[in-house]
Amino acid sequence: MSGELRLPPALGRDAHKGQAGRLFALVGSRRMPGAALLVARAAQRAGAGLVRVGCLDESVLQLLPPAVPEAIWTELGSDPGSLAGTLAERYEHAFVVGPGLGASDRSQRWSKAALVVAPGRPRVFDADGLSFASGAPERFRVSVGPTVLTPHAGEAGRLLGRPVPAEAGEAEEVDEAAREECARELALRSGAVVCLKGPATIVTDGERLFRAETGNPGLATAGTGDVLSGILGAYLARQAASREALDALACARAAVHVHGAAADLAAEALGRRALIASDVIDHLGAVQKE
Repeated sequence: MSGELRLPPALGRDAHKGQAGRLFALVGSRRMPGAALLVARAAQRAGAGLVRVGCLDESVLQLLPPAVPEAIWTELGSDPGSLAGTLAERYEHAFVVGPGLGASDRSQRWSKAALVVAPGRPRVFDADGLSFASGAPERFRVSVGPTVLTPHAGEAGRLLGRPVPAEAGEAEEVDEAAREECARELALRSGAVVCLKGPATIVTDGERLFRAETGNPGLATAGTGDVLSGILGAYLARQAASREALDALACARAAVHVHGAAADLAAEALGRRALIASDVIDHLGAVQKE
């Protein structure tokens, strides 16, 4: 990416976990509990001081705590209206919504509810959290906080109601200009920062546009998008917890860069063919240390 890249501000020597940023993640389901694990672990490795996972399925609450003992797990019940009450009991700095939720009517109701709680706090919508706005990305404009969307080409196409160029075949090239046009349109219509994932991930607010210079084809495996959501949620939470102004575009650029750089380290160690999402998390420490 061109232009200066920087991580959210470092902590002072006397900092506590609240100043590192508290993240609330509405992720995972009975069929896809691993998404919750990946988001939580990635957010923790990206520096979140506290990660709270809201569970819509009791089975997630039972299965995942032993795998991520540092996270807090909260059963949310059946009424999306309770989300506001749940969040009123504590202060979360940022939110991640969607990975592994499933495409049911229930998950879509909860995703919509997440748009209008906790005014002023940033939120990330990914994967199933995007489904309720298919064909109408303007629905994200009701969000009461800075919003980042992280679709892949298929999800972006469903939001826009038309195909979005994805990866090319062996004898063709990706239409990069068309991808940029789609990313800008989605950002302008939704009022959000957009990370259009894929080869050279695009990050744009509709006016400014950046392309990732890190990452490799090894990222074409299940769960790597969940990892990006966790990193981005942690960066937004840390920025929101600081005294500095929140810049969602800058946080998105940093998260995409670090995500790709960790994948590059993982591919160097293991080979692209063997790379899985957890390997990206395992290399976050080294990338951020640099």
